[in-house]
Amino acid sequence: MTGRQEVARLEQRLDSVFTRVKMLGGDAELQSDFARYLCILVSGYLETSAKELVLEYSRKSGNASVQRFVDQRTKQFTNAKTEKLKSLLNDFNPDWRSSLEAYAVDDLKDAVDSIVTLRNRIAHGQSVGLTYQTVSNYYNRVKLVVSHIASLCDPV
Repeated sequence: MTGRQEVARLEQRLDSVFTRVKMLGGDAELQSDFARYLCILVSGYLETSAKELVLEYSRKSGNASVQRFVDQRTKQFTNAKTEKLKSLLNDFNPDWRSSLEAYAVDDLKDAVDSIVTLRNRIAHGQSVGLTYQTVSNYYNRVKLVVSHIASLCDPV
């Protein structure tokens, strides 16, 4: 499975969860509980997608040693805020960093950084005020950032 295929699979699975949660209806407290769960999934989607895309790039363009190095490097890649994504991409090509830097601004940067920050707060038992609509909006923006990373790592 290619990096893009894995990203599409992850996205499809996550889209299905969003659809099921939306069908819960008007119980705001229940939707808020599920919004926290969705936040964790969206953060995982972002992290896993970035890893898969750079791994696929290394498979296509590097020898076995380079692939092992990238595999080890990506195992340590967590908390995929915008700065960490730019750093990861810079390790492959400084132009990729510049491209993401120019692309992921304002709402896109805020969505990426917020989803990771919220995930960390949730994971550490802190209270967060998060609605289904907010996490859904973040997810739509995160998908745009992942798509941009895919266009850099694996141009069609």
